[in-house]
Amino acid sequence: MHSLARGKPMVLPPTWRLWVGMLFVVVSEQRCIFDEVQAQAKVVQAAPTELRLLQAMNRVGRMASAERRMKLGKPALSTLASPQPIRIRLWIVKESGNLSGNEKERMEAVVEEAVRVVSSLLSVNRVKGPLLLSRDINKYCKFLWKNSSTANYNRCGRANSNYRTETCLDVTIPDDHLDGCDIYMSADSPQRTELRPKGSGLPDTDFLLYLHIQSTDKCRAEPGVLAYAAHCRTDAQGRPLAGVVVICRDRLTGATYKRQAAVQTVIHELFHVLGFSKELFHTWRDCSSTSQADGSGCSHRGKVTHADQSGQMRIFTPSVISALQKHLGSTDPELGGPLENLDAPLGRVSSHWESRVLQGSIMTAVLGDSTTVRIDPVTLAALQDTGWYIVDLSRAQSLVWGDGEGGTFGSLSTCQNKSTFFCSGSGFGCHFLHLHKGACQTDQYLEGCRVYKPFKNGSECWKKEDMGQSDEEDSGGEIFGFDSRCFFSNLTRQSQSQFLSFSSSVKGRCYRHRCTGQNRYQIQVSGSEWMDCPAGGSIQIEGYLGSVSCPDRRLCLYPDISPPSDHIPSSITSAPSEKLTSIQTPTQLPHTATKASFIIVAVCLLSAVLVSFKRCCSFRIRIHTFTDDHSDP
Repeated sequence: MHSLARGKPMVLPPTWRLWVGMLFVVVSEQRCIFDEVQAQAKVVQAAPTELRLLQAMNRVGRMASAERRMKLGKPALSTLASPQPIRIRLWIVKESGNLSGNEKERMEAVVEEAVRVVSSLLSVNRVKGPLLLSRDINKYCKFLWKNSSTANYNRCGRANSNYRTETCLDVTIPDDHLDGCDIYMSADSPQRTELRPKGSGLPDTDFLLYLHIQSTDKCRAEPGVLAYAAHCRTDAQGRPLAGVVVICRDRLTGATYKRQAAVQTVIHELFHVLGFSKELFHTWRDCSSTSQADGSGCSHRGKVTHADQSGQMRIFTPSVISALQKHLGSTDPELGGPLENLDAPLGRVSSHWESRVLQGSIMTAVLGDSTTVRIDPVTLAALQDTGWYIVDLSRAQSLVWGDGEGGTFGSLSTCQNKSTFFCSGSGFGCHFLHLHKGACQTDQYLEGCRVYKPFKNGSECWKKEDMGQSDEEDSGGEIFGFDSRCFFSNLTRQSQSQFLSFSSSVKGRCYRHRCTGQNRYQIQVSGSEWMDCPAGGSIQIEGYLGSVSCPDRRLCLYPDISPPSDHIPSSITSAPSEKLTSIQTPTQLPHTATKASFIIVAVCLLSAVLVSFKRCCSFRIRIHTFTDDHSDP
């Protein structure tokens, strides 16, 4: 629809044109089917004897190293190795080789960024030597020696003649990635027959991620699924060592592909396979009182999920409780992390957060528009409570949804009328981050509660190109651009007051804003000066009828809430209180700059980048593809 044409007859009033232009309001959302997939995956855990052997070897190695240093007259080093950023090795499945050049570039860019983010957040006690995955003894062995008094107790006594390969979900694991296996023909004899030799393993690897890009049956059956995943191998302490992420190939092509949404989806699946899984909750460990680098002093947490008084299943672990208390501004000691109850049977748990309480978290069952998804503090706290990782909690992104709303926020009994984060009816307003216009809607995970969801067709206030799609820019004074945000407004130009009866309803509109302090800002409407907008109040604009509401504690409070970086203009002018950087491209440099000075600046910048790279890149990203001989390139 075109904007209002002044002076021409037979023009629809703005509100009528708004309804015509917004028949399709729902933004597509990515749904997660992790619990369904993980339930079908076979998980193999390393035998406890392997752990004891590894710990013994580590102790011997540390003692030998200390003795050598003493003989050389050198001071003894600390015997405890500190956790280091997790090294995730990516291995591209051979069947994924038929990708076009564009698809391959997209895939590599997505997974590299996702792995880089996760590696910067999680640190582990690194695997000593090459990573070798355990074979499934129930696959290669026909029977075990079960007499506990014999030397070969729980070892394989006879091979399964049908044994061929090991798999991870639907991916065949190369023999080179697997430990060997032996057959003990006698219960007490040390003599053994090698069934499969030990592979060379994967050096510098703490987690092996098999990446499969394919249009699978699940992809075709679930149009809202971009990817799915499962873990398949763990160490003796329960920490996942290997898993698969399947990316639905059709989602890499066409206009529906969005890079940042794909990155967030892969991060979501990585968090699942690394520990945020209902199949792993019972294996989480308490390492708060141990000083052992190998984790041998940790204890099992036991059952970490319980139902609260209302029947809501929650994770009750120290870091999760603390993070949720801080986020909601509550002192309730029993405020556990709420788990989604829609996709789980009564009394069972889900591997996702409850959407009503943690809307916008990267670990809810449905991910919305990429600008609204956050790697939140409650999710990072949960990964910390697995006991397998040291998590950089300081890097959590602001979770605006429910901030400071109290312990009962998001309950079915309070979502209707006791919080400004929810809405009622079916009108139009602003998404809670105020980056988008939205429509008041519900979905199956909200269970009747309603929120403003971004709609298609010009909902992004920060996109200048959306101005042409707005049907109210003339009458409502809208301005689209990087510094524009959504405000509830019923403004109408006085010159168009003949349409007042149609356009006086309050809805979301885009106006410029600039910060003047914490929770303090000014706004600008088309044709107006900058005006103070008191948080929690409203203002009127000269030349307009109606008013604009000024949201409280939503704007100029969270420095990491902003439009996507690819929409940042080359030069930004901001109020003094805003911490924005003015960016200049070489073509914008003053004409007085000499060629020599330009070279000096370039050299300095290059040096700074190299130093930063050496300091920051302590983790490695490795991408490999399966070859016919499964060799490691």
